[in-house]
Amino acid sequence: MANKLYITDTILRDAHQSQAATRMRIEDMLPACEILDSIGYWSLECWGGATFDACMRFLKEDPWERLRKLKAALPKTKLQMLFRGQNILGYKHYADDVVDAFCKKSIENGIDVVRVFDALNDVRNLEQAMKSIKKYGGICEAAISYTVSPVHSDEYFVKLAKTMEQMGADVICIKDMANLLLPMNAYQLVKKLKAAVNVPIHLHTHNTTGTGDMTNLMAAQAGVDIVDTALSPLANGTAQPSTEALVATLKGTDRDTGLDLGKLSDAAVHFRGVANKLKAEGILDPKVLNVDTNTLLYQVPGGMLSNLLSQLKQANAEDKYYEVLEEIPRVRKDFGYPPLVTPTSQIVGTQAVMNVLAGERYKMVPKESKGILRGEYGQVPGEVNEEVRRKAIGDDEVITCRPADLIAPELEKYCEEAKDIAKSAEDVLSYALFPQVASKFLVERDNPVKEEDEVRVLYVDNQA
Repeated sequence: MANKLYITDTILRDAHQSQAATRMRIEDMLPACEILDSIGYWSLECWGGATFDACMRFLKEDPWERLRKLKAALPKTKLQMLFRGQNILGYKHYADDVVDAFCKKSIENGIDVVRVFDALNDVRNLEQAMKSIKKYGGICEAAISYTVSPVHSDEYFVKLAKTMEQMGADVICIKDMANLLLPMNAYQLVKKLKAAVNVPIHLHTHNTTGTGDMTNLMAAQAGVDIVDTALSPLANGTAQPSTEALVATLKGTDRDTGLDLGKLSDAAVHFRGVANKLKAEGILDPKVLNVDTNTLLYQVPGGMLSNLLSQLKQANAEDKYYEVLEEIPRVRKDFGYPPLVTPTSQIVGTQAVMNVLAGERYKMVPKESKGILRGEYGQVPGEVNEEVRRKAIGDDEVITCRPADLIAPELEKYCEEAKDIAKSAEDVLSYALFPQVASKFLVERDNPVKEEDEVRVLYVDNQA
């Protein structure tokens, strides 16, 4: 790669996932695609993460159809997705044959770059996905889930990157989901990674703690190859730092991005309208734009904080908020210091809430907490508190192999279960990931309610 800094824009995925609960629709994206395609981004992140579920569940859109439309509208720009390793885009581990089929169909339908990560940084959970991405001709971007703990050091991350390169990664991503990577640390880590591996380094951060722009700038100084930013109407706060700000900052320097601020400004005009619409619908809460340095103190990602608040509200225990924040690092230590990213952030957070509300630690242990302690999610980075493990799972055997080795092939089973509602291999995969949501969506998609029926349904609903 030349010395210019390459940019991945997240406006079509993580920006609205972080700020507006993934509610941007395809009709909000397509009018801007011609100009986005002319800008010269390294890639546009537009699929994966929570978009797949949100498309079907809330927007009544087919996620595969969205991808095909974006591919047709963005012929010159690489399309990128986020893939949760053995979890694909769901919340549990799937068999290797399902992971393989999903990679194949994602690439066939238009994805060029697959960013693949595991919440625990257990590379065994990346093996199948990485193999399949390469097999079907995708660019494999293996991601390090960045976190801060007594067991996570630069040396730990460099060793992880070297392993990923040996496994066939085309690009290594530092995935800083909670904006914990501070600017000076970013400089050091990027320098060490550039010295240790030969593939490009891609940095993904947020601006939750207000340090994201500086982190990107210091990483650029250290030689990072690509960074994630978001067009300004949906940038900052819990989303990525703004694209225009970084492009302007580096203009005329040896890391000049080469992107045209005029074109970026034109694209931003469109998305400002979209952002205003999302605000008017009450989906985009201005609170997500606030800087929250509590993230640095408790290492809790922004989305997890709002989740905790709603759990406490439901239990009528909002006054326990700070007690829960103090309990989170203790639970995380007991669980062997997992990085806090989906699904581990939800598991650790829920356990901390239960510990505080019950007035006794680990009196109640949900099945997901037991799963982490039993090794169902893979190898945790640190030592588990054995006393807590015994209290939670008794004498159950702890899984030490690659968890997916224990899952029999299951694609055929999903094909059979979905045969009456699936019209394609893509439909079967939608069903495999979200059986209830996809069943409802596929039936409604193929049997749309006619206008007169809609009136009748409304009338019946109002009588109920």
